[in-house]
Amino acid sequence: MKDKNNVKVKVSLFLGVLLAVSTFAQEKIDSKYIINSNSSQYYKEPHRPQFHFSPEKKWMNDPNGMLYYKGTYHLFYQYYPEDIVWGPMHWGHATSTDLIHWKHQKIALFPDELGYIFSGSAAMDLNNSSGLGTKENPPMIAIFTYHNMEFEKAGKINTQTQGLAYSLDEGITWKKYEGNPIISNTSLKDFRDPKVFWNDTIKMWNLVLVAGDRTQFYTSGNLLQWKLESEFGQTYGAHGGVWECPDLFKLKVNGSQEEKWVLIVSINPGAPNGGSATQYFVGDFDGKSFKTNQKDTKWVDYGTDNYAGVTYNDAPNEQRLFLGWMSNWNYAQKTPTINWRSAMTLPRTLSLSSINGDYVLQSTPVEQFNKLLTTDFYKNNIEIKKGKEKTFEYKNLNQSQIHFSAENKNLKLIFSNDVNDSLVLEYDSINKLFSVDRRLSGKVDFEKSFGEKVHTTSTANLISETIDFQIILDWSSIEIFLNGGVYSFTEQIFPNQPYNKLTIQSTENQIIKNTKIQSVKGIW
Repeated sequence: MKDKNNVKVKVSLFLGVLLAVSTFAQEKIDSKYIINSNSSQYYKEPHRPQFHFSPEKKWMNDPNGMLYYKGTYHLFYQYYPEDIVWGPMHWGHATSTDLIHWKHQKIALFPDELGYIFSGSAAMDLNNSSGLGTKENPPMIAIFTYHNMEFEKAGKINTQTQGLAYSLDEGITWKKYEGNPIISNTSLKDFRDPKVFWNDTIKMWNLVLVAGDRTQFYTSGNLLQWKLESEFGQTYGAHGGVWECPDLFKLKVNGSQEEKWVLIVSINPGAPNGGSATQYFVGDFDGKSFKTNQKDTKWVDYGTDNYAGVTYNDAPNEQRLFLGWMSNWNYAQKTPTINWRSAMTLPRTLSLSSINGDYVLQSTPVEQFNKLLTTDFYKNNIEIKKGKEKTFEYKNLNQSQIHFSAENKNLKLIFSNDVNDSLVLEYDSINKLFSVDRRLSGKVDFEKSFGEKVHTTSTANLISETIDFQIILDWSSIEIFLNGGVYSFTEQIFPNQPYNKLTIQSTENQIIKNTKIQSVKGIW
């Protein structure tokens, strides 16, 4: 996919101070940037995520082709191996057995005469319906968008078609289908990002893609020939930009036997806090058409840095596992990193609840993430008095999880460091608003829109007497989950030094319960 808008409580943790010496020639590095003393320089550049997936080097954007097979999670992704800005798109590839620790694999798909390899999906053709493998050795199928740059240069509209590739060795090597494209296009400029899945109800393959400002739904018996069945979206949802990266899946509503279908669609621009974001619709799908009674626009994440996310095909125990690209096209190509650019969100488990008579899609970090956590501080009750504050000191909050429960009252959290960077989270219980202020969070001047304003979200669905706060910080990101992901916020941050203070304030007396500060072990 292409860019279209081109505590005072001291908790001692010993961390040495090392520098990525080899990067001096490329960028001035703050000598106080703290990294682990007992590790090599691999994955230790300033701002390099320590427990999120990022490419070893060069540019990455959308997650693609996510599937689970024989104990392995496959992650393909939009990749340009020659620079740290967007370029001719390939599919990079990584694998994991736990969704947390990743092994880099060789590039899976390269551009060819039909075009660049834009976003798409993958599935196992277990019954060999395509005939491209055998029942004994079923093919792994990738369906993706071709983007023909020669057509674009010539001023043609129909630059995008859908192609297919297959692997007979579980994703190690790939072969393009000789009959590509499998879905042609004669009249649409934006026609892309196919998500394919087996629909056991109708015993056929389904595919959903975006066509301009709407989605299209297809059926197939063999993955090679596709029939257009219906469209959805022209009069639903947000339309402030191009629709991209759809996904469609079924979820049981928490606490009931009711099942609903969820359609995810990303949009750029048009996000509630600017730039790129992902909306969702809850409804019904009969294998051919999607219908919903939803009137308002709903968002998967209310931060600015969770885009193009999709879910895993064939995840174990029927889990619906989601991964997003942790960036925003407003500034994706300008973030202050070296050697590489971009990361993925933490993998998340999606669920569906009924709150205030409305369907709400929730997301929480996958359970496997807990294996990285070590509890360094715990206190059952912390009293916050009106107009007073409590400050926690901690060596490196930028590799930590903070978890607590607070009364449904006004609350402000300030993450700061010794060079006066500050990141402010605030919950306004009266007006039901949550905000993230990263204007003074560190490096913000690489692009005006990054630190231009406070990001504010209405939180009308926080109706409980207490609110659970789960806050996860890595070297260049913060992910916030309220009440088990009823609301989630993902934001990139680039502090000049790791945050080492957390200050809690309130305009009301209240008790903070079960406060944990936990270090997060790096995965590299």
